[in-house]
Amino acid sequence: MQGEDPFDQGAGSILRQPKAVWATAGASVVAFMGIGLVDPILPSIAKGLEATPSQVSLLFTSYFLITAVAMLVTGFVSSRIGGRKTLLTGLALVVVFAALSGTSSSVAELVGFRAGWGLGNALFVSTALAVIVGAAAGGSAAAILLYESALGLGMACGPLLGALLGDASWRYPFFGTAALMAIGFICITLFLKEQPGPARKTSLLDPIKALGHGGLASVATSAFFYNYAFFTILAFTPFVLNMTPYKSGAVFFAWGLLLAVFSVLVAPRLQKRFGSLKVLGASLVLLAADLVILGYGNHTAAIVCTIVSGAFIGMNNTVYTELALGVSDAPRPVASAGYNFVRWFAAAAAPYLAPKIEEWSNIHIPFVVAAVAAVVGAVVVWLRRTALSHEAEELEPKHATEDGVTVFTN
Repeated sequence: MQGEDPFDQGAGSILRQPKAVWATAGASVVAFMGIGLVDPILPSIAKGLEATPSQVSLLFTSYFLITAVAMLVTGFVSSRIGGRKTLLTGLALVVVFAALSGTSSSVAELVGFRAGWGLGNALFVSTALAVIVGAAAGGSAAAILLYESALGLGMACGPLLGALLGDASWRYPFFGTAALMAIGFICITLFLKEQPGPARKTSLLDPIKALGHGGLASVATSAFFYNYAFFTILAFTPFVLNMTPYKSGAVFFAWGLLLAVFSVLVAPRLQKRFGSLKVLGASLVLLAADLVILGYGNHTAAIVCTIVSGAFIGMNNTVYTELALGVSDAPRPVASAGYNFVRWFAAAAAPYLAPKIEEWSNIHIPFVVAAVAAVVGAVVVWLRRTALSHEAEELEPKHATEDGVTVFTN
């Protein structure tokens, strides 16, 4: 990747890719949109279904709990039925469960349907990068940047779509997602051909075994605490901001834009200048400070800090992923699965615990807990810096791998 210009107009340009790559990237945008889609409509869902914030937050918990467990399954499935069939299976599940989510008559139903949605999304996004790189024309740099751009665009546009459709009814964003994913299903069916399978099939226990490596276990542990902070912002802040869907969607759209810019453009430059571990440690500490201000500041400060947090989250996601994929000798898809298996449990815990902590204390304490979690993540990196420093120095500032799978890295 070093020395490649992904925007060069040659054969490997990000702008000159086969239809299969564009179809997969387009579906990836929608898949990542589904993560932040419910953010601006959480209060509307709570009102429409007569639910409490902690009950509505289970929409994230069920989604990411299933995603975490699915990390042990996706490699097993894709190494046996192929990337194309895995993508289509995931898309089909998202279409079905997103549509069913829009028909929910209770929080329990909606939480259950989101769990099925999480399984479909896990199957899709865990395979999309490998498929894009495999189908791309020329070098991997353009394909990887295209995937990262799709991820950032999806994270930014998800709340915006949720706001635009959710202003009329909280049900419409779910139907809209189902329709967009159905289009993605058709495009991949038409334009993507099956790619050669891996030389070795992945077992269900391979990701767990990979975590026996001290470096990978350290990165996963640090990322677990970081993800708790990340998803406290994503799932709990909408209730704190207490804004209309349009205004909340605009806030998280700006948040997503910063996430995309800092993950794709800023993080690699800072890594090259200061090193991965220094960038990660500083970003985690700054995120912790941002969370404290978010929790104790006035309404304007909360809006500003929510948006600014996207910058730190973008940098953290990039560095964590590169460390996870390069720190051990496990095959990169296996290392990625093990790493994501651990960290997604925090994404499942934070949306449920944050409103519970507020009920037990006050509205400030959930952000204090999230800030402490971010600091703990930085401490783990610092304590394990000797074990991680060699691998971090060996890493080029890049966003993914040519043979690996990155599951919602940024």
